[in-house]
Amino acid sequence: MVAENILGQPKRYKGFSIDVLDALSKNLGFKYEIYQSPDGKYGQQLHNSSWNGMIGELINKRADLAISAITITPERESVVDFSKRYMDYSVGILIKKPEEKINIFSLFAPFDFAVWACIAAAIPVVSVLIFVLNRIQAARAQNSSQSGASPSSTLHSAIWIVYGAFVQQGTCSSVC
Repeated sequence: MVAENILGQPKRYKGFSIDVLDALSKNLGFKYEIYQSPDGKYGQQLHNSSWNGMIGELINKRADLAISAITITPERESVVDFSKRYMDYSVGILIKKPEEKINIFSLFAPFDFAVWACIAAAIPVVSVLIFVLNRIQAARAQNSSQSGASPSSTLHSAIWIVYGAFVQQGTCSSVC
């Protein structure tokens, strides 16, 4: 980042990259002069196989070192050497973590109220239909002199059969 003084003093650079450059300069014992690439770009390969930006400045030996938040791509890596990344920029969205409240009705959370209402209405309706159809079948069987008790011979048994199918549990084989 460039910080200009309104009194006309030279540009001062500040930021994490400059702090890294200062530490390298101090530890390795070199002096540096900062300039920005003339076109203000990071570096992209042009149609004539030359490079612009900071990468072009390094390839053409107008700069010995470039420091910036630049993306390491295979194309750039084929023409210049990169250090290991010392900072990882990632974009994220932060929100407040919701407070977890214990709710006695959280069992019903997977479905909307309308779905639960349809399920609650379907169980007795289907049970009554099974009971009525079983009675019709029993009357026909009696006319043709067949015998045999059905597991859903009572309304109570029919309700248990439908409920057992809903919760995916078996029904009792004898009269419940």
